[in-house]
Amino acid sequence: MKTNKSYSKRIKVTKNGKLVARRPGQNHFNARQSGQKRLGRKRTQLLSLSKRVTRRFLPKTGA
Repeated sequence: MKTNKSYSKRIKVTKNGKLVARRPGQNHFNARQSGQKRLGRKRTQLLSLSKRVTRRFLPKTGA
C-alpha cells in the first residue's frame, strides 16, 4: 500500500513513534488574535490516530 503523501508532509513521526503535527490556522489573519492564541498555535500538537488510520495513510513510517 502506498503512503498518502499529503498526510506524510503534514505529520512528523518522532523517534518513539509518536505523531506530531503543526496546528492549523496560522498562515494569515493573525493580527486580530491575542498574543497567547498566536503563541499557542506556533507549538506543535500530539496526534492520536487509531491504528487503522495510521496503517492506511502512513504504512511505512514506523508509527
